[in-house]
Amino acid sequence: MEHFILALDQGTTSSRAILFDRSGAVRGIAQKEFRQHYPRPGWVEHDPREIIDTQFAVAREVLEQQGITPGQVDALGITNQRETVVLWDRGTGEPVANAIVWQDRRTAGYCDSLREHGHAAMIREKCGLVIDAYFSGPKIAWLLDNVPGARKKAEAGDLAFGTVDSWLVWNLTGGRVHVTDTTNASRTMLFDINRLQWDDDLLNLMNVPRSLLPEVLPSSKVYGETEPSILGAAVPVAGIAGDQQAALFGQVCTRKGMIKNTYGTGSFVMMHTGERRAQSGKNLITTVALTLDDVTTYALEGSIFVAGAVVQWLRDGLGIIRRSEDVERLALSVPDNGGVCLVPAFTGLGAPHWDPYARGTITGITRGTTAGHIARAALEGIAFQVYDVIRAMSADAGVDAEELRVDGGAAMNDALMQFQADILDIPVARPGVLETTALGAASLAGLAVGFFGNLHELEMNWKQDRLFTPAMDQAHIDRLTDAWRKALSRAAHWIEED
Repeated sequence: MEHFILALDQGTTSSRAILFDRSGAVRGIAQKEFRQHYPRPGWVEHDPREIIDTQFAVAREVLEQQGITPGQVDALGITNQRETVVLWDRGTGEPVANAIVWQDRRTAGYCDSLREHGHAAMIREKCGLVIDAYFSGPKIAWLLDNVPGARKKAEAGDLAFGTVDSWLVWNLTGGRVHVTDTTNASRTMLFDINRLQWDDDLLNLMNVPRSLLPEVLPSSKVYGETEPSILGAAVPVAGIAGDQQAALFGQVCTRKGMIKNTYGTGSFVMMHTGERRAQSGKNLITTVALTLDDVTTYALEGSIFVAGAVVQWLRDGLGIIRRSEDVERLALSVPDNGGVCLVPAFTGLGAPHWDPYARGTITGITRGTTAGHIARAALEGIAFQVYDVIRAMSADAGVDAEELRVDGGAAMNDALMQFQADILDIPVARPGVLETTALGAASLAGLAVGFFGNLHELEMNWKQDRLFTPAMDQAHIDRLTDAWRKALSRAAHWIEED
């Protein structure tokens, strides 16, 4: 009888369940979207119960869809939207409020206060993070201070905090297991990534009781078993990693200097930096890459706010394409960008610029500019942002990039991938399995239970769909990057600071 690993991929807008076989191939997918709640401008919430309901439903659905019995599932791995915060009652298992999502900005003022009081250097040293409302710690503090009775119950030890992975494990195991892994803990702004421990200075700073916190464990380990009623049998829960770290592992970027980029609505670039953390002097985040076999490795990460979203804007805002897939054909209708640059800073610029006051800008327009030139410039704007981050990473890590492994929806755009290879002057490798986030979670779970033997086996499973090799001369690259830098300077600090 054939056996499988089940990956639960709990994302920002949907819950997914994906079955993988021993070769790392996808054997079934089920997906359900869930509601986004926007109670005030800048606030984003999820109903934690809906997360559980949709995630359990798709797990059952994918087994039924493929005719798989629970006994054929050797283990279950989890990958999750990072930084999103759930607070629940230990006795009842019920959430005390909606989850505060990573996108939520309600704690921006609190973060400004932390900076103004001189805490940025300590947080950077201990956590590897910049102070930002993106991360979990300030969200926990907000819930404790704003949900009636929450702080009193927390101080009595009656509440539990978790990022979404912890919430899933708690519910999968019937409330028996309260854990997280090092990758998710490293995104909370409460965890010392050097000592790999919750940090008392940070907990005291944000007034978060230690009793709330999950136990921090490796990313590949049997944490417990599911309640038999959920899937029809008890299945080991054996792997956890935040979504971008899971994608890094799914791409088998396990050696220093290896880089992956996920082209989604935004873009997330990660470089493996080995067993020693790299200090960023280029405004990148230092984070835990993984803890495997009691060895913790680190990564540099650069977040790009707008990638695939610029293509959605061409479709919905400008109306120059009917479907997102049409952008490649339109971009290739012209031989080059005609001197046009598009900086997609619709919500500011992320790493390495961190300019929240930048705005989207199109430069170089003439009477000869066509929709094709704008489409081409839009794709190039995605690639140039990745170029900026990878150049910063190479400088921080002291390692020249040798190859970029890619995933995400826009990785299927051949024109974009070729241009990315050209301006980086390194090969761009697209894998046969683009579900690398879920594959990473499945690989971690599979290693923990012996479904996969070792890293070498995972490397052998990784198959390349296509390799894009550089084909542009350096003089042309220099002209394009010079124009990009000029366009960036026009977009920077466009609006007045609040």
